[in-house]
Parts: sequence; C-alpha cells; structure tokens
Amino acid sequence: MQTKLIIEAGRTEKHYWTDLWRYRELFYILAWRDIKVRYKQTVIGALWSIIRPLLTMVIFTLVFSKIAKLPTEGNAPYAIMVYAAMLPWQFFSNALNEASNSLVGNANLISKVYFPRLIIPTATVITSFIDFLISFIIMIGLMVYYQYTPGWNIFMLPVFLIIAFLASMGLGLYLTALNVKFRDFRYIVPFIVQFGLYISPVGFSSSIIPEKWRLLYSLNPMVGVIDGFRWCILGGDSHIYMPGFWLSLAIVFLFLWLGIYQFRKMEKTFADII
Repeated sequence: MQTKLIIEAGRTEKHYWTDLWRYRELFYILAWRDIKVRYKQTVIGALWSIIRPLLTMVIFTLVFSKIAKLPTEGNAPYAIMVYAAMLPWQFFSNALNEASNSLVGNANLISKVYFPRLIIPTATVITSFIDFLISFIIMIGLMVYYQYTPGWNIFMLPVFLIIAFLASMGLGLYLTALNVKFRDFRYIVPFIVQFGLYISPVGFSSSIIPEKWRLLYSLNPMVGVIDGFRWCILGGDSHIYMPGFWLSLAIVFLFLWLGIYQFRKMEKTFADII
C-alpha cells in the first residue's frame, strides 16, 4: 500500500497560525539568506542601501526646492524633509518589490515541503527593514550637518514604522499571490512603485495639496505614513492632517485584510501552479 504525501496549508485557521510559530526557525533562515544574497558579488555591498535614497534625496531637493521653489515644512532643511519621507518610501518600495516575487523565487522549496507560505513574503519585508536601518545612518548624518535636533516626537517613530510594515505586508501579500498565477505582475509591480513615488509626498510636503483635496489624497496609504515620519523627525516643523491620517490608516488595514484573505484563498494551489 502506497503512502500519499499531501502538501497543503494548515487545515484550520487555528492550525495555520500555530504553524507560523512552529516554523519560526525557517523564517529566520529565509530572512538571513535574503540578507546575505541581496548584495552578493557587488563591489560596495550594503552601501547601496545608503546610496540609492541619498541620490534620490539630492535630486528631489534640487528639483523641488531649487527649481520648483516649493516650500519646506516650518524651518526644517528641505533635504531633511525629503529624506524623512525617503526612509518609509524606500522601505515600502523595496518590501513590495521583493515580496511580490518571493514565492516564484522559492518555487523549488514550495513544491517539495509544507510550511506556512506566509513566512516567505514576510521574511523579505524583514530584509527590507534591515536596509531601512542602514539608510537611517544618513538621516543621523544630515541632522549633524544641519545641526537639527529632533524633539520628543522621534520616540513615536516605531509606531509609524509598524504602520509602514503593515502597508508593505498587505499589498505585498496580495500581489505575490496574484503573481504566482499571473506572471504579468512581475512587470506591473515596478510600474506601481514608480508611479507611487510621484503621487506620494516624497519630494514635497503634503501641505501644498489644496485643503479640499487632502482627504481624497489620503486614500494613498503612504501619505499617512510619510506625514507620520516627518512629524516624528521634524517635530514642531511638521503637522499631521489627522482626518487624512485616519483615512490612510484605514486603507492600510483594508489592504492588510485583503492581502491575507487573497493569500490564504490561493495558498493551497501554490504548489500546483508555481
């Protein structure tokens, strides 16, 4: 009598979420593997985590401050205002790009053994968080250069970092599930990220948006995250538009719910179609 091996997700939600804890060592292994592989065979390695947001900050400062003459927030240096937005955006965009391709990139592992597939995209988001920590070094350097001292708001930064993490996870899970079935998404995601960079208040302050449009503008979940980061880093020089922030936060949790729902709905078919 032959024994049949069935590869499937946990039979119940209770078992599934328990399995996430049981397989926590795999989570660490995958995250550490991604960290080591990301800059393998590159000349300057992890310095790319610093160079990319730094160059973007310089370009945005020149274009929006020197050429377009857009105002900063309060008395804060324009470069610090831009970089305070680059930190969460770089984290979000990296996490979205990596998470959306994570299942396809681990096809051999998925097709051979069962484990909660949610571990794979989550591990890539953690890898992006490491890049965030490295990039934060530049923020410290900018504050020293401009002699800019943050206020007590800086201690609230972990709260908005968690919100950025949830925003990355929600949309990342949704797109990675669709990317397994429709490989076109590997080309769509970079376009979404590029388009999102220009419609998000990265190179400019969201305060320049006319008051009557600010709530509609906050449908972009990264608006609330970016405004929150600026409030934490710039202190009294920045203000959060609270109606827009609560709307952005609601959109983040909506995407998180949709992402988990779509991912769990398609999870049992990953091993067959990947």
